[in-house]
Amino acid sequence: MNESPLHNLYLTQQVREIDRAGMREGGILPRELMQRAGQAAFDLIRKHYPDARRWLIVCGPGNNGGDGYVVGGLAAAAGLTVEVVQNPGPPKKPPADAFNPSAWQAWDEARRLVFDMHAWDGAPLNAADVVVDALLGSGLSRPVAGRFQSLIEAMNAHRAPVVALDVPSGLDTDTGMPVPLAVRAQSSLCFIALKRGLLTGAAADFVGDLYLATLGVPMRCFEKHQPSARIIDAQALRARLGKRRPGAHKGEFGHVLLLGGNQGMGGAVALAAIACLRSGAGLVTALTHPAHAAALLATRPEVMWVGLQEQTDVCSLLARASVVALGPGLGRDRWAVDAAAMLYDCDLPMVLDADGLSLLLVGRSRKAPLVITPHPGEAAGLLSKSTAEVMQDRFASVLELANRFQCVCVLKGSGTLVSDGDTTNLCDRGNPGMASAGMGDALTGIVAALLAQGLTATDAACYGVALHASAGDLAAGNGERGLLASDLMGPVRRLANALDPFPPGRVEAWPGS
Repeated sequence: MNESPLHNLYLTQQVREIDRAGMREGGILPRELMQRAGQAAFDLIRKHYPDARRWLIVCGPGNNGGDGYVVGGLAAAAGLTVEVVQNPGPPKKPPADAFNPSAWQAWDEARRLVFDMHAWDGAPLNAADVVVDALLGSGLSRPVAGRFQSLIEAMNAHRAPVVALDVPSGLDTDTGMPVPLAVRAQSSLCFIALKRGLLTGAAADFVGDLYLATLGVPMRCFEKHQPSARIIDAQALRARLGKRRPGAHKGEFGHVLLLGGNQGMGGAVALAAIACLRSGAGLVTALTHPAHAAALLATRPEVMWVGLQEQTDVCSLLARASVVALGPGLGRDRWAVDAAAMLYDCDLPMVLDADGLSLLLVGRSRKAPLVITPHPGEAAGLLSKSTAEVMQDRFASVLELANRFQCVCVLKGSGTLVSDGDTTNLCDRGNPGMASAGMGDALTGIVAALLAQGLTATDAACYGVALHASAGDLAAGNGERGLLASDLMGPVRRLANALDPFPPGRVEAWPGS
């Protein structure tokens, strides 16, 4: 995976250590680092809100508040109207030998320029053209309560756009969950390194447009810290498949055997089969309920449709297959249970989704690679937890699933995670329009096709997730509302053939990164 700062995700404590290394080993004085952060934030706000004349800056007691004071001083020096609201009040003057007195210094300098600087009195915030959140940053150590909670609510109730410095206050930067509430920002400028929680969980509802400013911290300061996770590099993974040789034949690109499509759910296995073909599988055989095999054959003749009955020779079908995928529209009745039992113990790479996940039992191991693709509700069932518990720490949940079932786990949702038990990868693409029927079935087909074409289980899962999400982003060019799973098929094909570039991810480098 790419070692760019835009691809590496860290725990909050790791970023603090990198921050200290930048000061102690990189030779950057604490005050200079805070000045760089404030300048970067000031520049971003000026670029995105050039007509904003009234700036309201909410400063907390720590270094995040210090960043806010720097912004306030710069804005006042530029002739803008600035109001600084403090909670609980100005920072205390540190002892003379303090290593990092930056927040107090920033306040001391800003108060000479900003005339309207006062402690928050609990009243609604005054009118402004832009609000700057410098209240808590990533220094959150306990649930937000009391006056801090009320001030976050006041920022969320304000009509002006909110720009968060480093992270939206109240958001757990390791998990992406509010504790228990957070600032809803239109933009967030993350400092030094990406905190992993900014891109998964509920973070998308709070972070807004996400930027990274490394503040000139030397790359050697990052070297001692293994990233907690990485953003999937779709471009690099696409290159691993390479171009097809001129004399290639369909047998070289794998034969996927799909099982699904119980009565009334034939569309699910059809979407998986089409996605499988559009992603490059050479052959696809779909085992489905006899009730609609003929209708599906008429709709998509490129798929070999088999109505699964007791007399069906499943062994011969498995002998010709290179990958098996179970789950799309499978159901859990007797037909589904018997059908799945025929396939699960085969010695072939496998993708499990939806009702196929019910086959997983602790201690029932498989020799061949296994990829599972649960959404949070399904993950909760596999872990005997509530959905809320899974969401509370998606990174811990995906790692637990991968290790418990000795598989590659794709934990779907905003900021989809992929873990093989050793490494965790995150997809920073996709959009809310993809919250519609059949999207998971399409993903199953894509991952199965990539396995069939020779990618490892981890690479197939990572690339499949990125390909699926990127196709969704391209298809959303016609609007998110009303986006269908079948709309992804054209973009999937173009992306897989490098005819379209991958759309940008959620993180943009700010100057100096």
